[in-house]
Amino acid sequence: MKYRRLGKTELKVSVVGVGTWQFGGEWGMDFTQQEVDQILDKAKELGINLIDTAECYGDHLSERLIGGYLQKNRREDWIVATKFGHQFHDKFSRTDQYGAAEVLQQLDQSLAALQTDYIDLYQFHSGPDSAFDNDALWTMLDKQVQAGKIRHLGLSISKNGNLYQTSKASSINAKTIQAVYNRLDRIPEEGVFASCEEQDLGVLARVPLASGYLSGKYKPGSVFAGNDVRHRHDQQHVANLLKQVEDIKQNEVPEGMDMAQWALAWCLKHPAVTTVIPGSKSPAQVEANAKAAEFVSDDHPQAVHLS
Repeated sequence: MKYRRLGKTELKVSVVGVGTWQFGGEWGMDFTQQEVDQILDKAKELGINLIDTAECYGDHLSERLIGGYLQKNRREDWIVATKFGHQFHDKFSRTDQYGAAEVLQQLDQSLAALQTDYIDLYQFHSGPDSAFDNDALWTMLDKQVQAGKIRHLGLSISKNGNLYQTSKASSINAKTIQAVYNRLDRIPEEGVFASCEEQDLGVLARVPLASGYLSGKYKPGSVFAGNDVRHRHDQQHVANLLKQVEDIKQNEVPEGMDMAQWALAWCLKHPAVTTVIPGSKSPAQVEANAKAAEFVSDDHPQAVHLS
């Protein structure tokens, strides 16, 4: 595994983390504690130290499964990132909750679910600019940082070209940006990444496999079950994506190289990107994702060594 400095947080994070939206039951399967334990055990064995989750992956369900694991393992070995801003009601159904009092309640619920007394990175989750422009929210969160419940604040931007929130990150003491970035969606290159580099913000690239389409597993015409978020994607758009994937596979991926590993390493080449956070449904997928680190250069501007 390789590691990078996560912007001004000074945290040293593995270049491949574990995304955990799937633990909330919206990616085609439900997870037992034992299955989550096996996935996170494999991640730790491979040198991965970053878990990214959210309060609305299930109703704190993903967090509870991670908390069940952390309770039996060394909490200090992990950088735990979660998010706030949504109330989960049912699969694919949420309402916004960005008020200061609501978020404070979410924070306490996340701490309880994760069975920890601090969160390493607490992220504003895909909220509109109107919710972002709320001094009371950031004042409350700053107090939680001072109290030790939160180590660092971050922003997970919904539109991956949201330069408004990105450019104001430092002013509200956010030290990281999470954005959708992958070979099929390069919008952050148009301005967000430059702002991140200018402010020394760590970057978490989410959906680095383009919702699995860049894994190379799916062909045009693939159909997803009703409990898989991808069944909600526009079918024509998916068909176009999968055609692009075929072209990329033929023309860009070196012969004999696993496409998913290539896609993760591709994201990690960008000088602004600190880490990728693909989801994994099994220890084997964690292992495959982790192998992307073998194709990552050591001369990245954020590269560090664990002491």
